Amino acid sequence: MGGAAITDMDGFELGAPSLVCRWRLSNCRLPLENRHLRALLARDVNGSRVPTELMAWAKQHIEWTLEQGASEHPNGTLMLIVDGQGRAAMTVGPFVPLADASLAGLMRRADRARGEAERSHVAPETLWVVRRNVLTWDPGERCAPSGAASLIGQLAQTLGLDVRAHDGLTDAIVAGSLPFDEAFLVSDEHGVVPAIDARGPHGVRFAQGYQRLLDRG
Repeated sequence: MGGAAITDMDGFELGAPSLVCRWRLSNCRLPLENRHLRALLARDVNGSRVPTELMAWAKQHIEWTLEQGASEHPNGTLMLIVDGQGRAAMTVGPFVPLADASLAGLMRRADRARGEAERSHVAPETLWVVRRNVLTWDPGERCAPSGAASLIGQLAQTLGLDVRAHDGLTDAIVAGSLPFDEAFLVSDEHGVVPAIDARGPHGVRFAQGYQRLLDRG
């Protein structure tokens, strides 16, 4: 993705990425900033927990330079990139909506993110399914929720919904062993994306709530 660099840590030339976080912007702001930064601190990179100094650096540059750095793409995607030596940079590029919002497409994205969670301990995208008033998702074993996932989990509990974890969720869907009424993706970059072939009222409500959050900037 093309974009304008905001800043790096020491003017270095960034090496091969070991961790890439993609966070949606709105009006040059990061609506879920605190949630994203908490999830960043829960991540592992290069086999070690992300240091607090990196989180502090990210917070500082979000507060000081994001508005200017995101001027070309005010509603774009902020990427935080960490290389193999623990050096970091930020860049902003255009937001590109999902081309495939089918259940199968969302499941593939969730599976790829689950693979990332096995390394970093945070899945940036997760699939959620609904059966009556029970929401089921697969955060990954011993993994922390992403910024967007923590928001949806909290909203669900506020609405009186039961949130449950299910290891191997997509495998259970394929096997037909987990009945559900609707499904949606929760993504740090794309927000809440109801499956076009498994759409339902809960996913639509969460998607609308997330959009209102973006609209507030």
